[in-house]
Amino acid sequence: VINPCDYNQTKDATIAIANHQGPVYLRFGRPKWPIFTEEGSFKIGEALHMRSGSDVTIFATGHLVWNSLEAAKALAEEGISAEVINIHTIKPLDNKAILDAVANTKCAVTAEEHQMNGGLGDSICQLLSRHTPTPVEMVAVDDSFGESGKPEDLLIKYGLGVKDVIAAAKRGIARK
Repeated sequence: VINPCDYNQTKDATIAIANHQGPVYLRFGRPKWPIFTEEGSFKIGEALHMRSGSDVTIFATGHLVWNSLEAAKALAEEGISAEVINIHTIKPLDNKAILDAVANTKCAVTAEEHQMNGGLGDSICQLLSRHTPTPVEMVAVDDSFGESGKPEDLLIKYGLGVKDVIAAAKRGIARK
């Protein structure tokens, strides 16, 4: 299960999928979105470290990677150091990257444009509960049906905006 964050990553993921043996589900969004990853930096199953931080780790996928990077910048202005990890491959999950990150920050936020149940957040919570119980806050759709509309408006409607990632990071830090 692959959910790239921008044009470059979608292109690289498509090439990687063509060379992969076995079934693959590629999920990507339709809005015009910033291009911020380097070409050639995609490998199935390997998370990408996007920003270092020591107070909270934000694990994001798809368009929420950009929102998480923007949230990390805003948090830095408040003196909060947020690490951002791009989890472009939800299955297989990069367990080592996740466990290494939370060993440092001791709390996590997951950010995805997907239902909270059964998504990236659930997968990360299951991993952490088995290895190192950690406070986790989830930015995801909270059990509601999707609607049609402008993608940016829908992200805000469903609580997936930059402000939502910032609020989740602060909640996670408070739970340490």
